[in-house]
Amino acid sequence: MHINTEFMAETFLASLGGIPVTLEITLVTLLISVPPAFFMALARQRRKGIGSRLASAYVSFIRGTPVVLQILFLYSLLPSLLNYLFTQVMSLQVNVFKWNTILYAFIVFSLNTTAVLSEVFRSALSTVEHGQMEGALSVGLSRRQAYARIILPQALVSALPNICNATVNLLKSTSLAFMMTVQDITAIAKVRAAYGYNYIEAYLVVLVVYILLCTVVQLLFKAVERYLSSYKKLIAA
Repeated sequence: MHINTEFMAETFLASLGGIPVTLEITLVTLLISVPPAFFMALARQRRKGIGSRLASAYVSFIRGTPVVLQILFLYSLLPSLLNYLFTQVMSLQVNVFKWNTILYAFIVFSLNTTAVLSEVFRSALSTVEHGQMEGALSVGLSRRQAYARIILPQALVSALPNICNATVNLLKSTSLAFMMTVQDITAIAKVRAAYGYNYIEAYLVVLVVYILLCTVVQLLFKAVERYLSSYKKLIAA
């Protein structure tokens, strides 16, 4: 089997142009997902009320369905649904079919990542002893102050490795954004491969690019972990 190294070099350079789109999807998705994921984790931690049951059902549904199916379903249904709401229900002249398709990528990946991060936050919050909340309330702190000053800093340290895993998995999942016609790394490589049917070389290039990106992300999280660990030691001393 002959590998076209010249094509791989050209495709590698071209695929680098898709990195900003991939990182944009990853960062925006995280920013959208963190707040609802945290409140869902709080609801599930209390284990009572309809909020806890709804959060559990949502997490079970999202985790029980493949990301590919979520993309196909939402990308097929959502534009038509939004078009009906805007034009028929709200009587607005909005053409949702001309929207940038990256918006649908934000929605799909945010729905998925919210479920993942809610489990991460829930497990991290459970590592903090319940007595610390009671102690904070007994000295006059409000529940919000107790979370901000005592609970969350400790939970963040525990959650960081799992947040890293979730971020890496999200970064890899963005390779499916090409199914929504988003011009990310995978889409650029596939388009170039279509001219000469150099799909093996294109997939190898995509593999290398994602390995490099994921390695950088993991190194960044390790640096943050080292900083927080040294900070904790300093505080303890």
